[in-house]
Amino acid sequence: MKTGNDISINVVSSTVSQSDSSESGKKTNKDLNSNKKSIWTRLPIVILTAIFCCTLWGSASPAIKIGYELFAIAPGDTPSRILFAGTRFIIAGIMVIVFGSILQKKVLIPKKSSILYILVLACFQTILQYIFFYMALAFTSGVRGSIINAAGSFFSILLAVYAFRFEKLSVRKAAGMLIGFLGVFLCVTGGSASFLEGGFSIQGEGAMLIAAFASAVAGCFIKLFSQKENPVILSGYQFFIGGIVMSIVGKLMGGNLTIVSAGSIPLLVYMAFISAGAYTLWGVLLKYNPVSTVTVLGFVNPVMGVILSAIFLHEGAEALSIYTLIALVLVSLGIYIINKKSK
Repeated sequence: MKTGNDISINVVSSTVSQSDSSESGKKTNKDLNSNKKSIWTRLPIVILTAIFCCTLWGSASPAIKIGYELFAIAPGDTPSRILFAGTRFIIAGIMVIVFGSILQKKVLIPKKSSILYILVLACFQTILQYIFFYMALAFTSGVRGSIINAAGSFFSILLAVYAFRFEKLSVRKAAGMLIGFLGVFLCVTGGSASFLEGGFSIQGEGAMLIAAFASAVAGCFIKLFSQKENPVILSGYQFFIGGIVMSIVGKLMGGNLTIVSAGSIPLLVYMAFISAGAYTLWGVLLKYNPVSTVTVLGFVNPVMGVILSAIFLHEGAEALSIYTLIALVLVSLGIYIINKKSK
């Protein structure tokens, strides 16, 4: 199981993979035979598309930090951060619903009985997760944020085993979880003063851990709710409703988005596409391939987050730090082990 972030791969990819797994047993022989003929089952296409999705998700941290500059949002301006996030997810929700409707050749409308599910998901997957995620990126680097956010994949194992009782803790998953948490621990607390840039902070690293935990909770909820409702409908509408709530709250608190560059609006649209586009493509891969074949590639997500932060946020020195590299290897290895198919 993975969650992320969007938001990522930490939320969106894990929830789809879980729900797809529950549905895969219901596929008929005819469905499986038709899937084999699809271009989406070709290994090079699967690998390239999965890497593209992980690149989109990995670009979230640098995109948000760049957005703070393009919309003149100061680190302490919480209302504007919430408004910024809310606007993004209103657009993302519309995109997911539109993309999903096109793929399924019908307008996706939730059932009345699904309204409560959508509200619960909007609370955890969008509102709680991204209030803390956006706060964290105002007080920590994109490199550390990308690594720490991967903790959602490991939190989700604990929740699935001990809170939601979805599965039992296997030796393989326990090993992957421990290795991954070790990488997160090293990133949060270990190393040198230059690596930690002054040490652990509640607003930075602490907020990112809370965001990762919220995404893990959302992943478990959508696995539960997707037994009764289309997961695309659940995610699309929860993005939209969560975005509206955040935008209203941010505006009432005095938030404001000031366009200071011609790139402000294109960046906002791109950030919405990160959620909607990657979610849709990842869902297509899961539809035509075994879940483990797709989810095992999720280890690319934190790698791309670190690489893109180094390139676009000029955090190359931190990205190449020995502590960052060790933490990144441990986190990525943990994700790979957790999602690797058992023989």
